[in-house]
Amino acid sequence: ELSPQQYFSSLQAGRASLAYFSHNVSPGAQPFLEQIENSAEALQDYGISVVKVNCPKEDVSRYCGKENALRKAYLFRGNVLIREFPTDALFDVNSIVANVLFALLFNEVKYVETLADLQNVENALKGRSNMVFAYVPATGTAEHRAVMEAAFVYGTVHQFVLTTEATLLKDTGNDEPDVSSAWLLFCHCQQATDLEQPCRRTAMGQALTMLNIHRHLKLMGAPLVTEVAEDPEKVSTIHLQLGLPLVFILSQKETYEADRRTAEFVAWQLLGKAGVALLSRDLVDLNILLRANVALKTPDEGVPIKYLVLEDTDEVITLVEDKNKVEQIQEDEEEEEEEDDDEKENNNQDIQDDQVVEAVSRDKKRELPLEQILVLTEENFYSALSENAQTVVLFYASWEAVSLAVLRSYTEVADDLKGTRGVVLSRVNCWDWPDICTKENVTQFPTIKIYEKGERSVMYNGMWGTEELTSFIMMSRVPCPLKLTTIDEAEGYLRGEFPSELSSYHHASLLGVFSTATSEAREAFEEAGSILSGHVTMGMYFEDDALALSCKYAVSPPALLLARSGGRSVEGIALSKQSVQDMVQMIRYELLDIFPEITVQNLPRYLELRKPFLILFSDGDIGQRESKEMLKLAKGRPQQAFVACWLNLKKTPVGRGVLKAYFATVPSLPVLIWVNLHAEGQVFKFPSEESITETNILSWLEKLKAGLEIPSSTLSEDDWKPPLPAYDFLQMMETAVPELPLHTAHRHRDTPARHPPESPGGDVAVQEEPSQESKAEKIGSPGRDLRGTAPRLAAREKQGKRHSEL
Repeated sequence: ELSPQQYFSSLQAGRASLAYFSHNVSPGAQPFLEQIENSAEALQDYGISVVKVNCPKEDVSRYCGKENALRKAYLFRGNVLIREFPTDALFDVNSIVANVLFALLFNEVKYVETLADLQNVENALKGRSNMVFAYVPATGTAEHRAVMEAAFVYGTVHQFVLTTEATLLKDTGNDEPDVSSAWLLFCHCQQATDLEQPCRRTAMGQALTMLNIHRHLKLMGAPLVTEVAEDPEKVSTIHLQLGLPLVFILSQKETYEADRRTAEFVAWQLLGKAGVALLSRDLVDLNILLRANVALKTPDEGVPIKYLVLEDTDEVITLVEDKNKVEQIQEDEEEEEEEDDDEKENNNQDIQDDQVVEAVSRDKKRELPLEQILVLTEENFYSALSENAQTVVLFYASWEAVSLAVLRSYTEVADDLKGTRGVVLSRVNCWDWPDICTKENVTQFPTIKIYEKGERSVMYNGMWGTEELTSFIMMSRVPCPLKLTTIDEAEGYLRGEFPSELSSYHHASLLGVFSTATSEAREAFEEAGSILSGHVTMGMYFEDDALALSCKYAVSPPALLLARSGGRSVEGIALSKQSVQDMVQMIRYELLDIFPEITVQNLPRYLELRKPFLILFSDGDIGQRESKEMLKLAKGRPQQAFVACWLNLKKTPVGRGVLKAYFATVPSLPVLIWVNLHAEGQVFKFPSEESITETNILSWLEKLKAGLEIPSSTLSEDDWKPPLPAYDFLQMMETAVPELPLHTAHRHRDTPARHPPESPGGDVAVQEEPSQESKAEKIGSPGRDLRGTAPRLAAREKQGKRHSEL
């Protein structure tokens, strides 16, 4: 707020200001002043100041003296008056900003009223610059403001043309335009070389807001077709960054010119809706079907690129405009290779027979990120092993469901270990390279081995989860056993501080202490370490002061020191076993928790003990009192006779199904159960009215031993068998092959033998059915990028479907 003298003396050349002159403000002018004040911040972004000039009563100048002058606002550039605005035209912030910018950008934004005016502007721009043509139903609206703000930013790059005449909309190609809605067209006049032809026009499909206009102009400025010579997964364009899909036209040297023309045609059709890129197969090694000609990459993070086979450009355009089209095309491709209705029904039955197959089949369209996993072949297998300090190799078969499920975990491990020095994750498809797998003694799929400098290898035999695999690989990096040279190192090792690379992994530390006189036990311990490498952390101390270290924990060499939970408690164990196998078994037993929580992952280790289970089922963590009493029981005299443990139903929900197998309904929790799975299968329930204490439980166990308790239930003696009978593949082939002509013998290599033949050499064994390779591609997408898949599929059609490898 300034006086007239202050205002006029403060005006700077070239700087715009919006001024309102007033005496005492009347109540009617108050809403206008509020809107003027609200617009100050928006106009300041464009270098325009907003001023309220307080006129003294005696001032009779041009702006303060006349009564009608007080019903106007004035726009100045420096001390030159640009425009007078009646206050009723500046009714809100949008109208103030739109009208002020419109006045200031009078030369940058052309207003047209007739079609002839529009054509004259367009003709003048051809070959020189592009035009942004906007229709707004009325000036002073939010849409008008958005166009003017865009013109302020882009006015030096494009020619902006504005109209409020609805008749001009008919020239946009819309027969029945919606005159109540604002429109914006980008006219590509710079590329128009023929003055007789109109400029190409691309309509903006979104509402007229500043953000949408900015987005549209960014897209119009991007290259029409981008040429790509790298992995499409790594490609990022302005379209993807702005949330639009990117369409790849797959090309090759022989058809480049035609593919380029196709890409340009599609790009014009999809301008503003999607980006188009030309991807050369000759420059990028794509492990996809040879007949795939289009790929679609969406901006959604984690969604794999989809490779498709399309017939014409209309399908490409429909692909972008109709999101459901992608799934439909992929389903159509799969249906071409599916069996007849009867086979389909039986296949579903087989899939449901195996939960792993069912899970892999359910996720068959999900592409796996395999970039970080090195593909090994006969040419590079042994050289890769010798080049790297530690090479992890997954041996698998591309058609086999468990292999594909493990490959999924393996990609997550690769992601977790990304950047870890000295570790290379790789894979060998034994279906393509059987000789390698034979030489490496791989007799089952999948198999994981870790090679150190191509020499010593350790085989993994644990669970296939990501966490377990990662832990095994990291623990395999540390020598087993790790030789320690000072007592400080040994103490740090027991506290879990050494080696540092395993500090983030929770595990028990096992330290063997040996004197010079116990070399035989030390050698057995070292051999046991090589067997347990990756599964156990083992250290070894055999310096001259080994006796002092062992005495601290009340044992004498040879001995084991076992530190659980970060070294808070160290247990000394005399080492009497001398044979390697006995020592391995003893170490595995000692590493078992005293009162473990049973999970799906660790249950097999406790079942191997073949002891009865005393198991406390709890809906969440068990109480401190129950935990203390059960721990006392587990540490006591009878601990050798049974496994005392507990199961958290919230963490391991399958426990609820276990309880239902023991009882008709799930009993109230917590509940203590005695069950002997290895003899008779009787289930006993601890009396719910008694408190869970060591004394009460021992008393109850004595009654069980004496036969004074009645079992709550007895488990069935039936063996667990698969729901469907197994197929004898070799028997089926032996009976069928002799009666088959040569040209049909290939079916036996591919037939997964889902239906036993009705009679030797019968029709069922030779009926047409997708091969294992095509099924592998359908069951799990990893098969798509494995060696030979696409060439074989393509070649199969040409070679009369003949295979004789088997």
